[in-house]
Amino acid sequence: MFTGIIEEIGTIKAIENSGGNCRLSIYAPKILEGTKLGDSIAVNGICLTASSIKGSVFQADVMGETLRRTSLGKLSNGSRVNLERALTLNARLGGHIVSGHIDGTGTIQSVKKEGNAFWYKISTGKEILKYMIEKGSITIDGISLTVALVESDSFLVSIIPHTRQETILGEKKEGDLVNLENDLIGKYVERLMQFQEEENTKEQSAVSMDFLKENGFL
Repeated sequence: MFTGIIEEIGTIKAIENSGGNCRLSIYAPKILEGTKLGDSIAVNGICLTASSIKGSVFQADVMGETLRRTSLGKLSNGSRVNLERALTLNARLGGHIVSGHIDGTGTIQSVKKEGNAFWYKISTGKEILKYMIEKGSITIDGISLTVALVESDSFLVSIIPHTRQETILGEKKEGDLVNLENDLIGKYVERLMQFQEEENTKEQSAVSMDFLKENGFL
């Protein structure tokens, strides 16, 4: 689990492609302090496992499914990425609970400055938007942010200067792809409601014409 508070911007040093999968080598001196093999690290919001650590560089394997469903497939040597180590029990939960399992991607439609802040409008599919509410939480490339407005095919967030400086979001422009993870609460509520509907359907199906006749209702 993660918080969506970025600890460091890492740099892609190498990408090894093999049979639809790949291995990333990432320069990240700060977050590797105290990190050991097998630890989880969120890379642009995607939970990956540190499979090798050499000095200030760690490697992580990426499956083909992850490449297809996220923006990782668009990385190249020199790309900068948001990094966060997994949450510890004594850490402050400054953002919100983030799983590191991406729900899908979005495309930046516009970036507009307002005072010292910037508005980002991001288009995405209804399967992502249905879990969003105004003032709710969304994770963009691993960054915990607040949804300011939800529209039929897009949503808006407002970014403060600190977030633009400390993450790669300040480098993003119109047309760029970003990884999105919805707040877990909405997904759990939906599943519980589906389960309740299934149970209600089963109870209703148990009342048949034969049941009514056998019990003297007909």
